[in-house]
Amino acid sequence: MPKLIQFLGATAISLALSVPAFAEDPKPAAPEMKVDTVLATVNGTEITLGHMLTVRNGLPPEYLQLPDDVLFNGILDQLIQQTALAEIGEGRMTHRDELALEVDRRAYLAGSLLDYTARKAVTEEQIEDAYKAKYAAAEPSREYHAAHIIVATEDEAKAVKAEIDGGADFAEVAKAKSTDGAAANGGDLGWFGLDAMVQPFAEAVAAMKDGEVKGPVQTEYGWHVVKLIESRLAAAPTIDDVRAELEGDLRQKAVEERVTETVAKAKVEKMTEGVDPAILKDDSILGE
Repeated sequence: MPKLIQFLGATAISLALSVPAFAEDPKPAAPEMKVDTVLATVNGTEITLGHMLTVRNGLPPEYLQLPDDVLFNGILDQLIQQTALAEIGEGRMTHRDELALEVDRRAYLAGSLLDYTARKAVTEEQIEDAYKAKYAAAEPSREYHAAHIIVATEDEAKAVKAEIDGGADFAEVAKAKSTDGAAANGGDLGWFGLDAMVQPFAEAVAAMKDGEVKGPVQTEYGWHVVKLIESRLAAAPTIDDVRAELEGDLRQKAVEERVTETVAKAKVEKMTEGVDPAILKDDSILGE
């Protein structure tokens, strides 16, 4: 390598090592975001982060799958449009509009209270108590494994029963003659509780012995010949198996009790004597 190039190369390296590196200008710190942080204004009316979060919380699940920037800008644009239009709408508000807003306000506040009531109704202790009451302390239920052959008329069902009594294989007869979707499986209905079946089908099954064939049994779906393959006592589900069901029951009960108690304590006076219920058909009363 020529001496000049060696010198220049060494000099460049020396300079690179000796000159202090300049740090990049730090990015400005992101502002602290609070519920009242203003993200836009429309003719002086503020649109805050709280407004945007409220809109987001009311969106259907499919919208929440959108990319963050798309959802953010979409909600902000929607609020800008609504705010601009609402300013004009407020200037031409009628009594009809005032009534609609008041009804919406009452509905929202009532719904908000019931949502709060439902949320507070579910604790681990309450779930455990509900489980014990509904399952752990309850008498074990019986479940049944049965098959059936369903046909259109009583005479057909009688003929099927006679064929099976004569030694024909139940499953093969079901495949050949039954008219429902279970026919392909030899009429096998799997395991079920009596509450899952229509009457008098369920009543007939409950009175049968394992291996017994009974029929004809008529239901709204046709005429059945039924075979009880076996029955057993159903094991109680675990608390985790029925957690969602128990939570739903607790919420429903709490909401119903809140409504009943609140209305009972309220001073309610109805002034409907002599009022024709058909008056609600006269929308012109609201005016334009």
